[in-house]
Amino acid sequence: MAAHGRALIHFDSAHASVYQSRGTELELLKRESFVFDGGLARETVAETVGEFCAGLAEAGETVDNKTTRLYATGAFQQLPQPEADALVNSIYVDTGLYFNIVGPDLEQFYRDTGTAAIGADDMLEGLIRKEFRNAVVCGSFQQSLGYIEDTISRLRESGTDVLSPLSTKIKPETEGTDFILFEYQDLLKNDRDTWRHKYLHMGAFRQADAVVVCNPGGHVGKGTIFELGFMSAISKRVIFTEEPLGVSVSFPCEVGLGG
Repeated sequence: MAAHGRALIHFDSAHASVYQSRGTELELLKRESFVFDGGLARETVAETVGEFCAGLAEAGETVDNKTTRLYATGAFQQLPQPEADALVNSIYVDTGLYFNIVGPDLEQFYRDTGTAAIGADDMLEGLIRKEFRNAVVCGSFQQSLGYIEDTISRLRESGTDVLSPLSTKIKPETEGTDFILFEYQDLLKNDRDTWRHKYLHMGAFRQADAVVVCNPGGHVGKGTIFELGFMSAISKRVIFTEEPLGVSVSFPCEVGLGG
């Protein structure tokens, strides 16, 4: 399936549906019963999701975090956050995939987008047209600024609001230093003030639908690795632009933007 688009698997309270997406084309490939009312044990749900994904792989489909996206709605949205986090972690360990539990407001956004585009009140039809309302972009601003700017442009062209950075125009005084600042940021009071800027940037993670990590060539810098710990702690959806290298602890994430 990787050569022909991306596999989108949607789990709701009653079904598991597999779609193939290519741009704004969406094709339903299969749908099976999948009963989940919130009362099943996490291990049981994770095992069932894992078996479903394994069945796709056995059928010859490519199932990995580059070509496959998992989404969940319905009763999954009612799980308390600790239980939802534990389920996401269990499914990741079993499958290597990120189990994206879509909140009710984001689901409605997707449905409204689908309705506006083709008159279909369908979450997946909206999702393939505009996956993120907003996002934060991370990476090494010293080493990969041009790559980051291209990624931000790509997101904005799709209609995504980039919450941070707000601009990539560097303050001349900080160019070439270990901690560059952008035109909208205050100059540092002292060495400790770098934490204030880092904290403000990471604070935007909470409001974002996803954090996009720019890692050209797979490299992930030390500053970004620090931020990844925070992203993981708040169960934020993380998407690397390329397969990450040098990350000592694997964690639930996805690789690649677009379909």
